[in-house]
Amino acid sequence: MGLGRSLLLTAAASDRLNRMATRSRVVRRATRAFMPGETVEAALEAGRGLVDADGRGLLFTHLGEALTTLVEAERVRDHYLGLLDRMAAAGVPGEISVKPTQLGLEQSPRRCAELAGELADRAHAVGSVLWLDMEDSSYVDRTLDLYESLKVDYPRTGLALQAYLRRTPADLERLAPLGPVVRLVKGAYSEPPEVAFPRKADTDRTFQDVALRMMELAAKGRRGEGPPSRAVLGTHDLLLVGRIQAEARERGLPPNTFEVHMLYGIRANHQARLRSEGQAVSTLISYGQDWYRWYMRRLAERPANVWFVARSIFG
Repeated sequence: MGLGRSLLLTAAASDRLNRMATRSRVVRRATRAFMPGETVEAALEAGRGLVDADGRGLLFTHLGEALTTLVEAERVRDHYLGLLDRMAAAGVPGEISVKPTQLGLEQSPRRCAELAGELADRAHAVGSVLWLDMEDSSYVDRTLDLYESLKVDYPRTGLALQAYLRRTPADLERLAPLGPVVRLVKGAYSEPPEVAFPRKADTDRTFQDVALRMMELAAKGRRGEGPPSRAVLGTHDLLLVGRIQAEARERGLPPNTFEVHMLYGIRANHQARLRSEGQAVSTLISYGQDWYRWYMRRLAERPANVWFVARSIFG
């Protein structure tokens, strides 16, 4: 793991820095590089602007983690139910992405599954989709179990997988018979080397291999040779996307077998260009007051973003 990434992940875990950052006007201003605001209204307004501009997809997530009670988890459920209703009423198309720990995974896996099922049901009713975010490696097995249970009644439900975890190729094969709906990301938690690749090159290689396997599953689904599947590349690494596209062509995979998901405010021009070229693109819009740890992990995914943020503060 690079020094810059390691320092950012260490900072993300600091309660003291969390308190300092959320009280700082300068740091709060910097977060606008990655999120339009802390409220639902700000998120929906930003999403509407992107849809009107080029018809891209949207993905919304309300930031927060480390809940301690099921009452808090039920409040998260209520928040997302309200968000789905507001999206439908306002005519803002989009999907929602939720951390299982926000729904009480640590307190009660059974209750977490019930709350997630309520969200998946409401999402289905309004033409949306529930995505389960993947957290650190200690949650992977429980999150896979939750995902498999939701897929029975809500097959469009999505799951994030992390390419830097050594286990991820096997996890995808476990899900392959279900017609997985997967957003592949590189990963942004501090993990030991026996669990996650410490070298970026190894993570990139695994990302490419897993992405191509996801595209194969999606292509088979479209040909009627397997259950419907959906392949999403959650990355801003356009060089890596280009390599995946090139190898996909060599394998004879159709060009429309994957989507790209990127964060709000990052590579905005590239997102617009990809849309103009006919690529399916969705923008992830995050909002909420508990942004610090999420924000630091986004910087850690690509430490060069620190300079981007510095320009947004001082430029």
